[in-house]
Amino acid sequence: MSQNVLTVSLEVIEKMKQHYLASLTTTPQGAIFRAKTAHSVITAYKSGKVLFQGGNPQAEIAKWAKHSNSQSQEKTQATSKTSFYTPPETLFNASHIGSDEAGTGDYFGPITVASAYVKADQISLLKELGVKDSKNLTEKVILELAQEIARIRIPYSLLILHNPKYNRLQKNGWSQGKMKAMLHHHAITNLLHKIGNSELDGILIDQFCEPGIYKRHLASEQESLPDKTYFMTKAESYSIAVAASSIIARASFVKEMDKLSEQVGIPLNKGASKHVDQTIAKIMREKGEAILDSCAKVHFANTEKAKKYL
Repeated sequence: MSQNVLTVSLEVIEKMKQHYLASLTTTPQGAIFRAKTAHSVITAYKSGKVLFQGGNPQAEIAKWAKHSNSQSQEKTQATSKTSFYTPPETLFNASHIGSDEAGTGDYFGPITVASAYVKADQISLLKELGVKDSKNLTEKVILELAQEIARIRIPYSLLILHNPKYNRLQKNGWSQGKMKAMLHHHAITNLLHKIGNSELDGILIDQFCEPGIYKRHLASEQESLPDKTYFMTKAESYSIAVAASSIIARASFVKEMDKLSEQVGIPLNKGASKHVDQTIAKIMREKGEAILDSCAKVHFANTEKAKKYL
C-alpha cells in the first residue's frame, strides 16, 4: 500500500476536514480526523502532518500539495493567532461562559449546541454533582445531571438545528463548520442577554476549528466575536462551564434521537457505523428514502453506503 505525507497548517487541516466531511471515519488517537475516499485514506494529525495511504494517494495529494510549500509561514501565523485566543488558566476558576455541541458526527439526529454560565462560587458544587466531560458519562447519568444543572438554575442557552434545516443549509453551501460556528455564536449571544451585567471573566468555546476560520464564518453573516472569547480543544476537561454545556447539549441530543426514533417508527442508531448503514437501508425499504431528510444528515457518505444493503 502506497503512502505519502504532507505537512500543512492547522487551518488547512480544518479546510481538509470540511472537504472530506461526508467521508469521515473513526478518528485514531492523536489525530484530528480520518477520511476514506475512493482513492485514499487520509489521516491528519495535530502536528500538521497529513498521511495519505491507499491505491492512488496522489489523486488526493494533488488537491493539497500547493498548501505545503508555504507551510512554515502559515503555521507560524496560525500559532500566533491561536495563542491570542488561548484562555488564561485563571479562567477555569472564575465566572465564565462555556459552549459545546453534540450530534455533529452522528448520521441521524440534529446538532445541539449549549452555552452555560457558571459563577466562580458554583464551580465546586457542580464538581460535587459529578459534572465533567459528557464523553466519560453514560446517557442515564447525562440525563440526570442535565436535570440537576437546571434545578440549581445554572443559566444556559440551548439551540437545536433540526435535520430539515441542516439539510437545507448544507444544500445552500453551508459547511458543517459554519453551522456550528453560528449555533455557538447565537447560543452565547442569547446567554449574554440572559445574564445581563453579571460578572464575566471570559467565554470559552470547545474548539472545533481555528479561531480565524470561526471569525470568518461569523463575518460572512455580519456577526463578530464577543470580547474575551477564547478557544481550546478538549475544553470540557478543564472548564466546568464547558463540561456543563456538553452535558446539556448531549442530553438534548439523546432526547431528540428518542423523538425521531418514535416518529420514524424504527430505532435510530447513534454514530455513523455500518450498523447505521443497515438502519438506513431498513428505513429506505420500509419508509422510503425521502423520510431521511427529516431525521438524518443526508450528505454523509452513509446514505450511499446503505444502498448496498437494499
